[in-house]
Amino acid sequence: MPDLFTREPDAPLAERLRPHTLDEVVGQQHLIGAGKPLRVAVDGGKPHSMLLWGPPGVGKTTLARILAQSFNAQFLPVSAVFSGVKDIREAVDKAQIALQQGRATILFVDEVHRFNKAQQDAFLPYVESGLLTFIGATTENPSFEVNPALLSRAQVYVLQPLSNEDLKTLINKVFALPEYNGFSLTDDAQTLLINTADGDARRLLNLLEQLLRAADTQNTKTLTPEFLAESLGTQIRRFDKGGESFYNQISALHKSVRGSHPNAALYWLCRMLDGGADPHYLSRRIVRMAWEDIGLADPRAMQIANDAATTYERLGSPEGELALAQAVLYLAAAAKSNAGYRAYNEMRAFVKEHASDEVPVHLRNAPTKLMKELGYGKAYRYAHDEPNAYAAGETYMPDGLPEPDFYRPVPRGLEIKIGEKLAWLKQLDDESSTS
Repeated sequence: MPDLFTREPDAPLAERLRPHTLDEVVGQQHLIGAGKPLRVAVDGGKPHSMLLWGPPGVGKTTLARILAQSFNAQFLPVSAVFSGVKDIREAVDKAQIALQQGRATILFVDEVHRFNKAQQDAFLPYVESGLLTFIGATTENPSFEVNPALLSRAQVYVLQPLSNEDLKTLINKVFALPEYNGFSLTDDAQTLLINTADGDARRLLNLLEQLLRAADTQNTKTLTPEFLAESLGTQIRRFDKGGESFYNQISALHKSVRGSHPNAALYWLCRMLDGGADPHYLSRRIVRMAWEDIGLADPRAMQIANDAATTYERLGSPEGELALAQAVLYLAAAAKSNAGYRAYNEMRAFVKEHASDEVPVHLRNAPTKLMKELGYGKAYRYAHDEPNAYAAGETYMPDGLPEPDFYRPVPRGLEIKIGEKLAWLKQLDDESSTS
């Protein structure tokens, strides 16, 4: 049986440098350092089910393989992209054979978040029985993507993007290989390569391999920033348009706007645009921010947000992105109020509790004779005919249902004036009730 780490001569650089042991792993010292969870598990010789959660290229698969080898366990890799229940059943059969031979089995499910509930449930009983030790790898938040029953039986370990120092260590490992003797990377080129890799070891090694092949073809020994630009072209940073990184960044953008930090808000907008986020999606979120966090404190914010979205529709990228940027700056600097947003949510909940209350008779229209005879619209007070165009003391809620006070303007921006007016109208109501 071939070793788990057997490598073909023409294997990619990332595969040739794949670690054999925990000591060879670069990064993730919070998990594999002395006294840390995975080191303790290996030293104790007792495997346990776990979920390895982190961005691409940080060592999830490598750690799973090392753990299997450390425990002398059968390693059965399954890809959630290509596998189904049939593959899980085959893995169970192999695990039962291994058990008869006195050997444990580790079932490694890559991209486990892509398994649906039925597929996750298919191997859960065998994890519970101890036949399989489950190791799942995911780039998505397990809280949302993994069944609670499985999640409760697996320890979650969070892997971090590799630091710049970690990536420098990998680069040094590459240039220490005999086949790359004589090649070098200038400091500026190294910085550019590390920034392009963006914490992803596999990406770094693939890019470096591509560069070294190009350098060998062109009889170039020194890799400069200019050489990188010519060889790699425009490289997009790591950006999962539908995953954890995406939602973390849009959250950071929204919170920066809400927190009135224009420069931070602009930073996150540019990060997302640089990473390939859809500007149409960003324009919709910017409009949402205007209504949720600024509201009536500055109605111009809604207008500017909508105008920016329309401008982007007309100009597209990159010209239209300037409109989105200026909208973000305005929203971040504007007076803030969530009074309307809060009032809406509170009223929605209130309505669910009183959904069947009838419209008061005096508020109903009476387009027919029968309706008039039934009293529809009777005693309705037309506000424009009242002093100050306000029917003081009038009620507009269902009979017997007090009007809730959910909209409470904040003392900022235009809502200062709105609050003053509502207070004055309440005073008129109070005076009417005592007269």
